[in-house]
Amino acid sequence: MSIRSKLRRHGLFDARVPRFTSYPPATRFTAAVGSADYAAWLGQVPSKQAISLYVHVPFCRRLCWFCACRTQGTKTGTALGGYVASLLSEAALIRRQLPPEIRITRLHLGGGTPTILPPELIDRLLGGLDRVFGLGALDEFSVEIDPTECDRERLAMLAQYGLNRASIGIQDFEPRVQVAIGRAQSLMVTTEAIDSLRDLGIHAINLDLLYGLPYQRRDTLSRTLDHVLQLDPSRLALYGYAHVPWVSKRQVMIPTEALPSPEERLDLTELAQHWLLGAGFRQIGIDHFARPDDSLAIAFNERRLARNFQGYTDDRAPVLIGLGASSISRHPAGYAQNEPSTGRYQARVARGELPIARGTALTETDLLVGHMVESLMCYHDLRIEEFGASAGEAAARAAQLVQDFGDCVEFDGRLLRVKHWAWPLTRIMAASLGSTSEPGQRFSAAV
Repeated sequence: MSIRSKLRRHGLFDARVPRFTSYPPATRFTAAVGSADYAAWLGQVPSKQAISLYVHVPFCRRLCWFCACRTQGTKTGTALGGYVASLLSEAALIRRQLPPEIRITRLHLGGGTPTILPPELIDRLLGGLDRVFGLGALDEFSVEIDPTECDRERLAMLAQYGLNRASIGIQDFEPRVQVAIGRAQSLMVTTEAIDSLRDLGIHAINLDLLYGLPYQRRDTLSRTLDHVLQLDPSRLALYGYAHVPWVSKRQVMIPTEALPSPEERLDLTELAQHWLLGAGFRQIGIDHFARPDDSLAIAFNERRLARNFQGYTDDRAPVLIGLGASSISRHPAGYAQNEPSTGRYQARVARGELPIARGTALTETDLLVGHMVESLMCYHDLRIEEFGASAGEAAARAAQLVQDFGDCVEFDGRLLRVKHWAWPLTRIMAASLGSTSEPGQRFSAAV
């Protein structure tokens, strides 16, 4: 039987499963977790605990049709100042719940378009966060940058506060594809942004690509990959486009008849993998690639990888605090998500409330399955000894994987390894380890 036939038999071209940027996935979050729970979790953070900070800026000058993130358009930017004030107010509310001595080790600005903020608002935001939390112990400060909504003044302000990693979304350079997804971004403007970053001493550059876009074919993706390699990133994410118009209404603008079939999506990702591995990148998990000297590749070699809402990371801080509308915070006890509506978020913060809308408290089973899912997603294997007191249950769940995916895995009782040809099935295997959704919920395609 051919590899393609085996993948089809295991449901790769039909299945819809979570992306597993968390376990349980956000579809399991409910209103049973609220502000009081979040406050209690913050109060349990040990003194001097390493903490990561994520700041969500939901505003965009343009709303790309492919995007399913929590964003909103703005033409004038008049709402930006009030939103920054709300972020700093929320930060102050959170700080009151934390121990006197804390250590913020990572800061990431995401969106939306963080670089929509003018230099003076970037200064106000970062200066305010420094006063509230103290940013002197940062190991990494990263920002998602839109080259079409950025200039040297904004980059210089970010660099002044220690920016040392930039993430730039490309998706695809092919003009017809860009028109179909509502995102015009030329190679020239992207190159200029990267050159400006490097001139400022910022050399850790992440680039994001999508496969499975309308009108995207092997020849068009090859041209994009050729341009990408000339830009010489240190890290690259290759995400499958998630066509979920029931979640993101703007995706109805995308011509579904122009989308590649599931089999063509697999062809595209295999093409990209071939290009990137041939150029000296290491594959990290299911959808990331890194130069051997990049911190992500080093963490992979040392089994220090983690997976979070930004994808793969070498950040192992046990606490992630999310600021802003729709942001998700992670604590050892559970996940808590802010109000997704910017208006409701700001109104609750103005009333002095932690603006939590929903979340989930983690059970012992959730912790075990989450650990197993993360191991599969990061390394395509399960080392039973790593599960400590839960090793027996982990071994039993691994044995069930063998029953369900016998020709895809090898298991000797201590190490379960996914065979290389079966790596595209990793999300399906992870979904089989535990409950991932409530009835009626839908996910993106597995390939």
